[in-house]
Amino acid sequence: VKVKIPFGNKYLDAIFSVPEKNPTYGVILTHGAGGDMNFPHLVSLAAYLASHGVLVLRFTCKGLNIAYRTKAFKTVVEYLKLCDDYKLSGVFLAGRSMGSRAAASVVRQLSQDDDDDGFIQGLVCLSYPLHRPKLQSKLRDEDLLLIRCPVLFVSGSADEMCEKQLLEGVASKMKAPKKIHWVDKANHGMAVKGRTTDDVMEEINAQVFSWLRENVQLEHK
Repeated sequence: VKVKIPFGNKYLDAIFSVPEKNPTYGVILTHGAGGDMNFPHLVSLAAYLASHGVLVLRFTCKGLNIAYRTKAFKTVVEYLKLCDDYKLSGVFLAGRSMGSRAAASVVRQLSQDDDDDGFIQGLVCLSYPLHRPKLQSKLRDEDLLLIRCPVLFVSGSADEMCEKQLLEGVASKMKAPKKIHWVDKANHGMAVKGRTTDDVMEEINAQVFSWLRENVQLEHK
């Protein structure tokens, strides 16, 4: 289902992937610095989650300014929260690369608001860009260290923007419950020599879904 979400004097293009049964939980998903919501990995993840009963709203927000991307993401969260078509108990924010930075920033901002109502259940970071290539001294970890809700990182062990030891170091300092799934030998674009994209996506999609399920169950035991 295609929708246009009002954002300032513009609109954000977005697509709902709707499960057959009424969903209780949703995921908001966005892309990295290049590309848009039709990036194959996002389409694959959205289809997989929807087929397993999770509503997915993926959106496009061009622009390389992280504050702008964060603002757009926040607008989409508000939109879904007030959306009459789907009454959700909670939502997970997810993004790829720069999109996951924006998602982390939104989670931090909303959880610090006085009116935090627990709508945001967790954060999924696909290929989180912890540092620029070869610039390991400057870590983009400030939002991660302040987040309290569960976080899943899915990163390639050969990601040039997220060195394994550095992410593990940041994770160990985080107050939030967190899990890291390393895709063996994958680079920042999740490409692995000798494996098809579909094969890598199957691994990632299954990981994301099982983590979502664990974290929803934890809330509602």
